[in-house]
Amino acid sequence: MVERRRRAQPIYPKDLGAIVVRADLYPGAFVVEAGTGTGALTMAALRAVGSEGRVVSYEIREEFLAEARAAIEDTLGSFPENLELRLGDVGRDLAERDVDRLLLDLPEPWEAVTAAAASLRAGGILFAHCPNVSQVQRLMDALREQGGFGLLETVELLERGWTVRGRSLRPSHRMVAHTGFLTFAHRLAGGETFETESEGFRS
Repeated sequence: MVERRRRAQPIYPKDLGAIVVRADLYPGAFVVEAGTGTGALTMAALRAVGSEGRVVSYEIREEFLAEARAAIEDTLGSFPENLELRLGDVGRDLAERDVDRLLLDLPEPWEAVTAAAASLRAGGILFAHCPNVSQVQRLMDALREQGGFGLLETVELLERGWTVRGRSLRPSHRMVAHTGFLTFAHRLAGGETFETESEGFRS
């Protein structure tokens, strides 16, 4: 049997754009991410927060962290001063407080909910990327059990191109279908609990 080295999976561009907008990654924001993975979401967050913002990214695998650092330096030309990469388990090691946005790309994001509740400021937003709907269910259960989170929302994005050539106007034969479920939750003040069902985009 030939062993294959497991590699981090990137978050697709169609999802990155939605994460930046729906999680409202704004200039000057303080963003914490876990795990770093390929660094794709890390770089998207850096661009969104700008030079006045700050990004701290946790990764539990040392080899992934080294590869992400190399990819970030290669893409951006140098390592940004407002980025910090940390080796650690965000559910256990998260020390930051008054965080504006917390971005999770973890196999078991529900294990970071308690730490997220202590870390996020009131009005802050938690985002989680989950490949499987069973992961989403466990995350939602953990958020409701924790309390103090509201406006819980999960979406899935499908991207289909079109062929436009002369009289040929038709959908492309291939599309970027399921890549992951995107879940968002807002940290509420005073430990309140509020939830709403939403359809479509909510500003």
